[in-house]
Amino acid sequence: MDQIGAYQTYLIDVKHASDNTVVSYLRDIRQFASYLDSFDVALEDASVQLIRDYALHLRQAGKSSATIARAIASLRSFYAFLILTDRIEHNPTDRVTIEHTRRELPQILTQREIDLLLSQPDLTTLKGKRDKAMLEILYASGIRVSELTALDVGDVSIQGEYLRSGKSGRVRVVPIYRASVDALREYLKNVRPQLQVAQGETALFVNMSGERMSRQGFWKLIKSYQKSAGIRKDITPHTLRHSFAAHLLENGADICAIQEMLGHSDLSSTQMYRKLLTPDLKSIYEKAHPKA
Repeated sequence: MDQIGAYQTYLIDVKHASDNTVVSYLRDIRQFASYLDSFDVALEDASVQLIRDYALHLRQAGKSSATIARAIASLRSFYAFLILTDRIEHNPTDRVTIEHTRRELPQILTQREIDLLLSQPDLTTLKGKRDKAMLEILYASGIRVSELTALDVGDVSIQGEYLRSGKSGRVRVVPIYRASVDALREYLKNVRPQLQVAQGETALFVNMSGERMSRQGFWKLIKSYQKSAGIRKDITPHTLRHSFAAHLLENGADICAIQEMLGHSDLSSTQMYRKLLTPDLKSIYEKAHPKA
């Protein structure tokens, strides 16, 4: 197995990295390997200067500072793996500084906007009831859209009012509020059985053909509901995740508890929501979770 293949196995089997992380890391490493080919240099022989030159090459190609920082971070992780497996002795990225860019604060929805969005599905239709359940669960739990579409029927507990999300080794249990449970119960009882779900299909949320809902499919429906609600903000599935975290933090929830519910491995990723707290928000939200 080549070094990139071995690293891929390590990310999946040992680090339990998400699919998106694996794809992103491998893409960055292969792009660097292609750059090195023009100098007839192997990955394990890359020098500090070559990596600095590569960063300059990316900048000259018009890449943003954030993209360059991510590329170098991917290489740093890869070379750390090569050291761990005794393939090299020194990490050539250790003396490469990364230009840190100002992180933009995420956009969140007000309570009125949340209510507007959640009220858009037509509850007289099967599709509307399914969409209502998906939107409620996303806002109730703060999970990622990839985690939402990956949920199986066995990952949710109606009686316990919680769901399980994540891969083996990184599974987390997240409580969900009563309204989302009610929407989910209605979907499971009266909608999913009518969508011609194939025998053996474990997906919790399915499309109108009875197959697992895709991320792209959910993205399209949330954009449609944004338009029908007349919300001017550019809403994505991640907007509900950000709103979930900001609303809880604003109203006194413990930052470490929010970190656990979001599945952040680094608390600094959760700390950014503190910057969203303003007196204006305080006047909008009355409870730790508006739907609780």
